[in-house]
Amino acid sequence: MVQSAREHMLAPNKVKKAPHMTTTEICEITQLQRSNFNYHYTTNETLPRGQIAGNKREFTMAEAREWIRFLRPDKVRDPSVSAGCTITVANYKGGVTKTTTVATLAQGLCRRGMRTLVIDLDPQGSCSALFGILADVDVEEDQTVTPLYMGTQDGLESCIQKTYWDGIDIIAASPALYSSEFILPSRQRSEPGFEFWRVLDAGLDSVRDQYDVIIIDSPPSLSYTTINALMAADGLLMPMPPSNLDFASSAQFWNLCTDLIKTLYADRGLPDKKFSFINILLSKVDSSVGVSTAVRSWIYNAYGSMVMPVEIPKTSIAETASAGFGTVYDLVPGSVLAKTLKRAKDAYEDMIDYVEKQVRGVWAGQALMNSKGDAK
Repeated sequence: MVQSAREHMLAPNKVKKAPHMTTTEICEITQLQRSNFNYHYTTNETLPRGQIAGNKREFTMAEAREWIRFLRPDKVRDPSVSAGCTITVANYKGGVTKTTTVATLAQGLCRRGMRTLVIDLDPQGSCSALFGILADVDVEEDQTVTPLYMGTQDGLESCIQKTYWDGIDIIAASPALYSSEFILPSRQRSEPGFEFWRVLDAGLDSVRDQYDVIIIDSPPSLSYTTINALMAADGLLMPMPPSNLDFASSAQFWNLCTDLIKTLYADRGLPDKKFSFINILLSKVDSSVGVSTAVRSWIYNAYGSMVMPVEIPKTSIAETASAGFGTVYDLVPGSVLAKTLKRAKDAYEDMIDYVEKQVRGVWAGQALMNSKGDAK
């Protein structure tokens, strides 16, 4: 069964491949006129040449990222003054597009030139599967964060794998992660001074400088693992379909999360954990359903400015991409209805543009602190 899933995921070549980017796409991301691109192409022969495919010039993902970083130098992180921004995507329940949001956000930010690390903390390994790695087949325990939780290693460098998508690395998940829910409380009881909620945060210190952004896919629960993901984050993103149950579940999540954080920090005389941003992303939005409109207003009343000014529509495209173990960025033009694909992709592009500005805000904040002599 697992092998059958692998063959379906990697068909037809048994190797998952990243899509190419066209000159038009590079110009759209960089907001550059085609004539300006052609000028750089003609005058700077050190930049990738790409290849002609039909009537278009295409670039591999590595080539496209090189172009984009060259054309947007003001949006490139300076590692001497700021580390990568860590974003945790969390929700109390499954089926809210949490994992799809992680993968799409990683791909979208990478398409904007960012070097990205994805950390899959869900033992089911769905996010790993989207990047071509099957939890039950491809992942050993020492390739997950489990050794970090066990205390047998301090950093995460040895757990990192390359993915099929240039610029995106991953720390994959496997069922071994279930043991974390026993390991962490056991260490809390037996090791004086141990802080179970800071293990992942401390482990990330060894790799933060290597990536522009780190995106964590947390389990659909408020577990020891999820608490670690929250404590390691600069910013949080919660996908939320506008339904009664999802809204109620989100309220439970935030109430429990807030109480827990206050308890952990207050008991030790520490200031509360601060996040640079908290985003509520309306996902699977079906405007034709009346209840969605009503619940949407509840969400805005409850979360106010935390609600992102973009909604991800419920479309057949998402199901098509998911069935192929991919996202909207993995779909080949012509394989689905162009108008529907554009609608879905445009929504994700708006979401990614919004988050990119927040990421650069985190970098700027770190640079400012460093200029005042504070440690990164």
